[in-house]
Amino acid sequence: MKVGIMIEGQEGLTWERWFRLARAAEDLGYESLCRSDHLTGLGGVATRPSLETWTSLTALAIRTTRIRFGPLVSPLTFYHPALLAKMAAAVDTLSGGRLDLGLGAGWNEHEHRMFGVPFYTLKERLDRLEAGARLIRALERGQPVTLKQPSFTLEKAETYPGPSRGRYRIVIGGRGEKRTLKIVAEFADEWNVTRVDIAGFTQRRQVLAEHCRAFGRDPESIARSLMIPCAIGHTSAEVARRIATIREIFPALPVDEAGWHAASFLAGPPERIVADLQAWKGAGLQRVMLQALDQEDIPGLELFAREVMPRL
Repeated sequence: MKVGIMIEGQEGLTWERWFRLARAAEDLGYESLCRSDHLTGLGGVATRPSLETWTSLTALAIRTTRIRFGPLVSPLTFYHPALLAKMAAAVDTLSGGRLDLGLGAGWNEHEHRMFGVPFYTLKERLDRLEAGARLIRALERGQPVTLKQPSFTLEKAETYPGPSRGRYRIVIGGRGEKRTLKIVAEFADEWNVTRVDIAGFTQRRQVLAEHCRAFGRDPESIARSLMIPCAIGHTSAEVARRIATIREIFPALPVDEAGWHAASFLAGPPERIVADLQAWKGAGLQRVMLQALDQEDIPGLELFAREVMPRL
């Protein structure tokens, strides 16, 4: 199983923290480092540092040499997909082909209202995600393309350079079975999901396979990943301290280890986390993205790398 790190960049991310996390990811053997794409703190705290997503990804392309990285995910309410494709191609080329282009429909109404960004109905947002993913795939062909569709169109459009390997590696995040997973089946290289248990993951994996077959696509051609909070410690007291620190930033999360288990989060000693991830692996999970919700907790990442990753 591949193991990556996921950072909530709107909740206190500074350049110092970002580069420290990047060094840790590379030195400790993590496969990837991804970050969220939001305009403000999701808990309503707008005064925490918040590096702009694509600027920080550009810096990561220069400051790292091995790890994959990208947004998890960039909502197509924020970006025209043609601009996003151009940005992604530039960053991907700069990194030597290590960018994962995460796409989403957008979900946080508060930040849209705060900055005057239109917050469409759910159907409209999913329509834009589908049309945007189709446009990005069309542009990677490296030849003029005309695309007539709602939301986003092209008229003899081409862009150069394209992604370094001739194709964007698109990750689409979401849980919706009727629309989101259908969009994944048509356009994505990886499906990322969060806030599900193994039963919910298994059910959605089966639905995704049905959508893939409708498009004549092998379901195994789409990688499967999970974004999940993690609080690790050798003792219950150590785990409790990590949960308490995380809840200072994210107070809506469960208050104790038992609550984290009930929510299907990772919490406890290395042995418990290995067992939980082995169960996820048995259900078909291929990559786990650990939400490092305390950006200062490098020792926690070290502990996970030392005592969990070798056993996966």
